[in-house]
Amino acid sequence: MNTIKLIEALQAIAACESPWSRDNSPPWGIHDADPAPYNRLYGPVYPRGAVSAIVFQRGECLAQIGDVHRADLTFSVAKTYLALLAGVAHDQGLLTDVREPVYRRCPGIGFDEGRLQRITWEHLLQQTSEWEGTCLGIPEQVDRYRWLSYQPGAPEGKKGDPRPLGEPGSYFEYNDVRINQLSLALLHLFKEPLPEVFEKAVRKPCACGDLFRWEGYEQGLSLVDGKTMMSVPGGSHWGGGVSISAMDQARIGLMLMRHGRSDNGQQVISQRWIEAMQEPCEVAPFYGYLVWLNQQGSLFKSAPKSSWFALGAGSSVTWVDQTLELVVIMRWIDAAKTNDCIDMIMSALVG
Repeated sequence: MNTIKLIEALQAIAACESPWSRDNSPPWGIHDADPAPYNRLYGPVYPRGAVSAIVFQRGECLAQIGDVHRADLTFSVAKTYLALLAGVAHDQGLLTDVREPVYRRCPGIGFDEGRLQRITWEHLLQQTSEWEGTCLGIPEQVDRYRWLSYQPGAPEGKKGDPRPLGEPGSYFEYNDVRINQLSLALLHLFKEPLPEVFEKAVRKPCACGDLFRWEGYEQGLSLVDGKTMMSVPGGSHWGGGVSISAMDQARIGLMLMRHGRSDNGQQVISQRWIEAMQEPCEVAPFYGYLVWLNQQGSLFKSAPKSSWFALGAGSSVTWVDQTLELVVIMRWIDAAKTNDCIDMIMSALVG
């Protein structure tokens, strides 16, 4: 590893700043692509910081740039945090079989009729559920035909059009309403606000210490066993979501890199679950349990095939590679230049 070259790489990455405004004026978020009346925010958003990045290898911080302790919105990285919470539920015996239909443990929240009874936890985690309905006041049709630059192929229709739905497990679609439905199901599973579960079960064992928020929508209060709780979204589409620092993201990433163990050796999430997160989805082999996979080398060409990612708009990148014992966090970089940034870091790491 060439330390000077790595520092130079991070300095170059700092010049690849996101085109998003720093004061959260438009364009901010991705809600403006939604059909009316859902092209608005329902939860809070905040001004952002400058580019920050941090590189760990073999548990050692090799280099960093920017304010790595500033808590900023991380958008869809929150989806990966929902997958970690599902892992906590699995390890605690609340979710013993990911292929079990959701309605059996969570009746009365939208999985009780027809083909919806065949939706499993794994379908939700792989974004192949084809769930139909309205969650937190937003119909899932808003995100039908959504297509991200990270997935292969091309859009098949106009976002928000009524794409015919198939059997659960038959079709991958990156749909934030269905993600919010997963979050609601996990809330009913734990019967405790998810931010509190995440703090106790993940952040504290990983020694996270910077400011953290996981906020919901104005209409997000839900009744769970007679108690009113906020059902938080798995991202910041329509606002809300997770605000976290790059350093704390790195601490969580280090736990993932260590197969679920914290720095002091505590098993935060079982190795079995961490491995399951990286299993390719049958109909979308570039995707696991709410993480992006590079096993085919097509997600980011400059990253090893052993790398996997939590990705958020804006853009926020958590890059984990257990083979290289590598964790990299990049915040507020231009999404179109992500592979270039990865290439610069890889070039420095190989000398």
